[in-house]
Amino acid sequence: MTKSISIVIPVYNSAELFPLVVSEINQVLSGSDRPYEIILVNDGSRDGSWQGIENLVSKKPGVVRGINLMKNYGQHNALLCGIRAAKHEICVTMDDDGQHAATDIPKLLAKLDEGFEVVYGAPLEQKHGLLRDIASVLTKAALQNIMNAESARNVSAFRMFYTRLREAFVDVRGATISIDVLLTWGSTKFGVLKVAHRPRIQGESQYSFRRLFQHAMNMMTGYSTLPLRISSGIGFILTLFGAVVFMYTFIRYLIFGGVVPGFTFLASMISVFSGAQLFALGIMGEYLGRMHYRLMDKPSYTIAEKQGFNE
Repeated sequence: MTKSISIVIPVYNSAELFPLVVSEINQVLSGSDRPYEIILVNDGSRDGSWQGIENLVSKKPGVVRGINLMKNYGQHNALLCGIRAAKHEICVTMDDDGQHAATDIPKLLAKLDEGFEVVYGAPLEQKHGLLRDIASVLTKAALQNIMNAESARNVSAFRMFYTRLREAFVDVRGATISIDVLLTWGSTKFGVLKVAHRPRIQGESQYSFRRLFQHAMNMMTGYSTLPLRISSGIGFILTLFGAVVFMYTFIRYLIFGGVVPGFTFLASMISVFSGAQLFALGIMGEYLGRMHYRLMDKPSYTIAEKQGFNE
């Protein structure tokens, strides 16, 4: 039986790019008998992206659908919105910059048929700056800890998964969202397929080092207790270190008498322990802050309008 596909593309300030992506998808899938839809989620773009989406919906009614969010919520929040709107059996997420090739969709389908429930189209090679690469490694390391799966090292914005997995996170709300983590709530069957990662058609990626680093920290404190464990570990190590210093001081006093000279050493010790305490307090404060935002029940996204969802 031919499986139907919903392709979700978050759009942000790419009025000249995403129509080319949609055109390529149509060329690949329109020739088959496979039902499909393309859901374009405008994530608070400041250019003419929404007008471009409306234009595509009018040209391809029933195939192209558009969702306009009230403001910029972030890539993963926009993806969550599109995934919840998908009506077909399989979901595919792609970027709006043309780096993901639509010709790889059949390859991901073949990989999914091997028994996986989630398949990532991991790039064969990525060329970014040093800081961007460091932030990417940090993000994937955070995901690996949270997802507890080796495939986390190969996560990509080019994903394919069964739409039914969204039932595992149907009630999720909040400003901090990670689609990759949410997918682990519904499945453990993750696969990876290496695909070509094309250069952007034009412009630069919106994901800077700062944004990737912030995303990694959001995942670590939003879906994992690892920072608390690290804080506890540092506290335990410094406690042992303090005990060793105390024993050294006490034994020296018993043997030689008098106090141990070295104000600089004492001041350094105080600085180390004070820094560790502030670090631990900062970690706990981050978790308290996330609890505060959760209690505020801030929505993951808010839809301003839709196009092409009348059927």
